[in-house]
Amino acid sequence: MYPSSFDYARAATVAEAISMLSSDEDAKVLAGGHSLIPLMKLRLASPSMLVDIGRISDLSYVRKDGDQIAIGALTRHRDLETSELLAREVPVLTRVAGQIGDPSVRHAGTIGGSTAHGDGAADLPAALLALGATMVVQGPSGSRTIPAAEFFKGFLETALAPDEILTEIRVPTGFSKYAFQKFNRRAQDWAIVGVVAVRSDRTNVSFINMGATPLRATAVEERLAAGASVEEAAAVADEGTSPSADINASVDYRRHLARVLVQRALSELG
Repeated sequence: MYPSSFDYARAATVAEAISMLSSDEDAKVLAGGHSLIPLMKLRLASPSMLVDIGRISDLSYVRKDGDQIAIGALTRHRDLETSELLAREVPVLTRVAGQIGDPSVRHAGTIGGSTAHGDGAADLPAALLALGATMVVQGPSGSRTIPAAEFFKGFLETALAPDEILTEIRVPTGFSKYAFQKFNRRAQDWAIVGVVAVRSDRTNVSFINMGATPLRATAVEERLAAGASVEEAAAVADEGTSPSADINASVDYRRHLARVLVQRALSELG
């Protein structure tokens, strides 16, 4: 299926992109295109205008900022995968980015595009949720920050206003251990279920494809904080989740996978 007709404009700066978005309430931002274009082809999204920010080079970087790593929204998955700084400071992001799709996807897709899309089946948003990342967004009224825990609102819905752009993602350092478990049919496929676990002085666990948004495994975290064993914590992994059935898995199978993958991830953490 072909997308509905739309206008196209390329922004040279963030300010110009915000101005374009403010002038058309049905406009959408285009970054790498791997999230938005498929929806447009299915006519699940029909923007009146695409505002292409893909060549704003100022939004592509990975750098240390105190006890955080700042990542520009247009940083490609491949750049995350190969970043020496991330490999030292937040290695879970290099691992997760390296498992997204295939090389063509990783060379085009961006962390900002994946995050702003807000798909509960995507890998990076779940990793950012587990890490307690902070999103930096800009709009006509200036800049503001949104914690990852408050950013994902519903199915393909985030806290971004229509005239705002996600410009940076700030990730805390200090998570010395991590585990990433992803169950899929083929290496390049979306996860049927995935689990990201990170540990510093606490253990955070999040789910991929166990609900309309990325989800923290709150029941698991609470059990671990109370001194439960890996097996005891994993037994309640699917509590508070809302998986759906599709051609790949039933609801019960996804719940089973959640418990199995959480146990594997926690065992890997040690």
